[in-house]
Amino acid sequence: MWWLIPAALAVAAAAALRWARRLVVATVSGPSMEPAFADGDRVLARPVRPGRVRPGQVVVVLPEYEGVRPRRPASRLLIKRVAAVPGDPVPDGLGPALAGAAGTPVPSDRFVLLGDNPGHSVDSRQEGFFAAARIQGVVVRRLGETAGNNSQ
Repeated sequence: MWWLIPAALAVAAAAALRWARRLVVATVSGPSMEPAFADGDRVLARPVRPGRVRPGQVVVVLPEYEGVRPRRPASRLLIKRVAAVPGDPVPDGLGPALAGAAGTPVPSDRFVLLGDNPGHSVDSRQEGFFAAARIQGVVVRRLGETAGNNSQ
């Protein structure tokens, strides 16, 4: 029976390693998510099924030109806040890309994503809906100090 302890530890270590490999670390580039996240902030995101993404959560997303789930450097990811999920009404006043869709349901496998700083964000206001397959994870925490607030 002594062998059960090392076997259990090995299984736990393998599960932890598998889980850790799935985490995404991304660096905020630019002011699009200020004041919540500043340029240079690093965030940790966990993969999540599209059906578990909720309005108000911050997600890490692939830019359109990246395609779906390629190997990519973390610096090329986008960070945006979820404004609406499939089935939710498209919010009013989102600019040219979704102006005609206001009030209609967000299509399945699509999301409305916005930057917190509208004057400095390329998001659903300009690009329209984001495909669910582009979402790489939900931000769970900031890593280290806030780059824009190091003195505090």
